[in-house]
Amino acid sequence: MNTQSLTQLPIPSHFNPEKVGKVWRVPYQQRATEAEAWTRQHKIPPASLDKTRICLLLIDVQNTFCIPEFELFVGGKSGTGAVDDNQRLCEFIYRNLGVITTIVPTLDSHTAMQIFHPIFWVNAVGEHPSPAATSITPSDIEQGIWKVNPAVANSITNGDYELLEKHAYHYVKQLSQDGKYPLTVWPYHSMLGGIGHALVSAVEEAIFFHCIARQSQTQFEIKGDHPLTENYSVLRPEVLESFDQSALGKKNTRLIKQLLEWDVVIIAGQAKSHCVAWTIEDLLIEIKQVDATLAKKIYLLEDCTSPVVVSDVVDYTEQADAAFNRFAEAGMHIVRSTESLASFL
Repeated sequence: MNTQSLTQLPIPSHFNPEKVGKVWRVPYQQRATEAEAWTRQHKIPPASLDKTRICLLLIDVQNTFCIPEFELFVGGKSGTGAVDDNQRLCEFIYRNLGVITTIVPTLDSHTAMQIFHPIFWVNAVGEHPSPAATSITPSDIEQGIWKVNPAVANSITNGDYELLEKHAYHYVKQLSQDGKYPLTVWPYHSMLGGIGHALVSAVEEAIFFHCIARQSQTQFEIKGDHPLTENYSVLRPEVLESFDQSALGKKNTRLIKQLLEWDVVIIAGQAKSHCVAWTIEDLLIEIKQVDATLAKKIYLLEDCTSPVVVSDVVDYTEQADAAFNRFAEAGMHIVRSTESLASFL
């Protein structure tokens, strides 16, 4: 990496921090033309020439989590968490455009009939659980408080309700045995084909600008589309096997290999307590199996991520902070987006 590339760049004039919390159309051709001019003006080399290969892994920076009026807005303690995080994230991308080799955004991708959505479950009178306020435990199923909705079996297990019941009970029990969060019934969110599934417009614009300026293809990673498991982490689903040892899902071995091979991996996104923490946790497990010292190449942008906080319902701040403390103890670096990359590389 040459010293010139470590010099922070100015923020392009098109970036408007007031629009970070809103949804709008990115003018691709205009931004592409500007990005190429920006490259010439600032003598930015193509990413293929990078001697130090830096990956920016962005977890679920989507409207559903990051726009205040959307389904699962991550407000954090401040109430404006994800919007503030994304303003800092966009500025980080623009300032460090000449140094970031590849940007990898993950996309939480759901359909209605999944195990964590209300339609999947009913009580004795056929009512669905209240989203975000309901967790389902093995005991709840054993006592008949919640059961699988018979009507969804047609779409998921070709009408085999008994099979679906076995899958669901095993899944909830496995979460408990593995020490994971209990199954939370979430509002319908990140719906495939919907506007909530899309990247936040301002972040999408910054990513696209980077792609053109550095001639480096953005690497999108899809997760969360299996109907019978949550997928907080981009690296693996919450549960890998069903009751009969058949595969529920599999590790993202291709991405794991890449993350272990990049020289530097910088991580940000939403939510700090869930998809970000779970992804980092899974990455740390993989690192320890190969070489524990590889943790030193992981940098966590703590001011570009917020925990799930729902007033008078749940507050995962302590769990998120505890997770980040564990990651730091393992050798990962907790940094802020305002720091110069030269200061921590």
